Amino acid sequence: MSVLVLVLAVSAACCLGFGFVLQQNAAQRAPLNDFLSFRLLIDLVKVPRWLGGIALMVVGMALGAAALGQGQLSLVEPLLATNLLFALALSRRQTRQPLGRQGWAGLLLLAGGVSAFIVAGEPQGGAATADPTRQWLIIGAMIGLALLFTAHAKRSRLSSGPVLLALGAGLLYGVQDALTRVSGEKFSEGGFAELLTGWQPYAVLALGVTGLVLVQSAFETASLRKSLPALTAAQPIAGIICGVGFLGDRLRTDAVALSWEAGGLLAVVAGIVLLGLHPAMPTGAAERVRAGQLQPQPQAQ
Repeated sequence: MSVLVLVLAVSAACCLGFGFVLQQNAAQRAPLNDFLSFRLLIDLVKVPRWLGGIALMVVGMALGAAALGQGQLSLVEPLLATNLLFALALSRRQTRQPLGRQGWAGLLLLAGGVSAFIVAGEPQGGAATADPTRQWLIIGAMIGLALLFTAHAKRSRLSSGPVLLALGAGLLYGVQDALTRVSGEKFSEGGFAELLTGWQPYAVLALGVTGLVLVQSAFETASLRKSLPALTAAQPIAGIICGVGFLGDRLRTDAVALSWEAGGLLAVVAGIVLLGLHPAMPTGAAERVRAGQLQPQPQAQ
């Protein structure tokens, strides 16, 4: 694994983690009637803290794109999942909660799972899969699942809704990462002329804006404990599927390697859940309830 890829991906995760915390701090105070609406972004753009979180997110995405230009998607995505560690670090500073057994267990599972997957899988690049049918099937399946999650979230916005929205956004971000890599390859081959004549950069923009609306709606209606773990877990899984499915990434496929890769991914998900549920993660505004109409409750101290 290239040291440059490691530095770029971990730096991207740091910016993303810090950015998510700032975004949720602002989004929790947004009007609930902007739920799943682009008006939500218009309201939030007036909040300096949210703009700071978005700026960090943009920097993180740029660093992630640079990492994708140097390494395989199947390598970069698990490293980006460590953004939860940085989100927890900032949250601990705000809440002054000790890490404790749960925090250390989550940290070890996440870091150990990422290491196990990378060491066992030995991700390598290759020629992108020529079959466009497979590419569209995978992209369509990811977007279709995201749409299903969003549709169900609209009916259960204050119960399972935030988790479903975060899962949907994670799937979209995973596809966005895959298409970002394709866009980077097009730019390297033919410059802006080659890049702008393809559909991929426009899809990257559309997926990014749609994912942003889903994430902010999840942050608006629930704490980071509910939303961020689902987002962090879904994105690398979607990205790895895209990388292996149609970008030509290769992983070791012998029985021992596959078992370690599967175990590594399970450990990553378990670590994400433990860290996401850690008491240091801010609860944000108290959960909003429906009592004739949606009203915020006073925030717990």
